Amino acid sequence: MLVTLPQLAAFLAAAMLITLSPGPDNLMVLSQGIARGRRQGMAFGLGCAMGCLNHTLLAALGVSALIAASPLAFTALKIAGGAYLVYLGWGAIRSPGASFRADGQAAGPQASLAATFRRGLIANAINPKVVLFFLAFLPQFVNPAQGPVGLQTAILGTLFTLQGALIFGALGYFSGHVGHWLAKSRKASQWLDRVAGSIFIALGLRLILAR
Repeated sequence: MLVTLPQLAAFLAAAMLITLSPGPDNLMVLSQGIARGRRQGMAFGLGCAMGCLNHTLLAALGVSALIAASPLAFTALKIAGGAYLVYLGWGAIRSPGASFRADGQAAGPQASLAATFRRGLIANAINPKVVLFFLAFLPQFVNPAQGPVGLQTAILGTLFTLQGALIFGALGYFSGHVGHWLAKSRKASQWLDRVAGSIFIALGLRLILAR
């Protein structure tokens, strides 16, 4: 058997604990859901989760090892990822805000769900810290004696993505309820956008400046 049930159980338990622990992805999903509504939060969270497929592919093909071994490649990817987060944050700070309807959905000018999904996807897919995480985490649950290492890595990475989609989707959904409760006016919505944008910028700068 390529991947055993005990192997899967141990992997999923560790993956869920890691996904639930406070981190940049959780903060971004929560801030997006609170500022823009539960559907936007879910779309961003699902995008973040799907971005893990990129890291799974890199880990399976061994490209992650190349990135980790090349300071220039890692620095370039880190700067690109941080700059993208700063860009998202600046856009949120400049937003005129959105008024929330009674059903908890954000009305007024805002990105489409597809665009929000893409933002989450790109924000996760180009994050070099996640590349290194996958490089360090996935191999711990791979047993070369059971079959091709690359295929085992792909299976585990796909499972990580699926559980991440469930957890981030739930975070986005419930954070949207918080946004519905908090956002009673356009002015309040503007401040929520500014808070969300500040979080994005802080995370982006942290990624750029981290050694």
